[in-house]
Amino acid sequence: MTDAVTEEARVYIRKISRTDEREFIMLMRDSQHLHEPWISPPTNAVLFRHYMQRIGREDHEGFVICRHSDDRIVGAININHIVRGSFLSASLGYYVGAEFQGYGYMVEGLQQLTQYAFNTLGLHRLEANIQPENVRSQKLVQRCGFTKEGYSKNFLYINGAWRDHERWCCIHPRKSLRCEAL
Repeated sequence: MTDAVTEEARVYIRKISRTDEREFIMLMRDSQHLHEPWISPPTNAVLFRHYMQRIGREDHEGFVICRHSDDRIVGAININHIVRGSFLSASLGYYVGAEFQGYGYMVEGLQQLTQYAFNTLGLHRLEANIQPENVRSQKLVQRCGFTKEGYSKNFLYINGAWRDHERWCCIHPRKSLRCEAL
């Protein structure tokens, strides 16, 4: 596991809100060439509403990564399928805006999100499922302390097809359950 925030963090995470719709949709539209075929983020008002409904459920949370210098949204990270009890696990989804790619903002945002998931939500395990050809995403999670666990054939249905994925995970070193996370 890596440190959550560098001394001079350039970004911060916050929960996404309905007021982010215009900026978020524009960023995702301008970034479609970067995201395909890996993911399908919301690129119009209807898809954004569906996204907000999904992350509004008890087992999902959605965050935007924003730059401190101007508060612009540079990307998003979602905590999906949060399972409580003795599992304390969730999966992640994330994407950066094309104009912000390559600056390390996603590394900082993912490190902050990991700390939030472990220390605030009390999760024990985070999993990122990445298509084998998505080398940039693999390097991102590696930099954030995730390790490759295995391979899942036809794991997720994305852009009209079942896609194979590699399973990457990060595990909090705590030795027991946190009562407030149950």
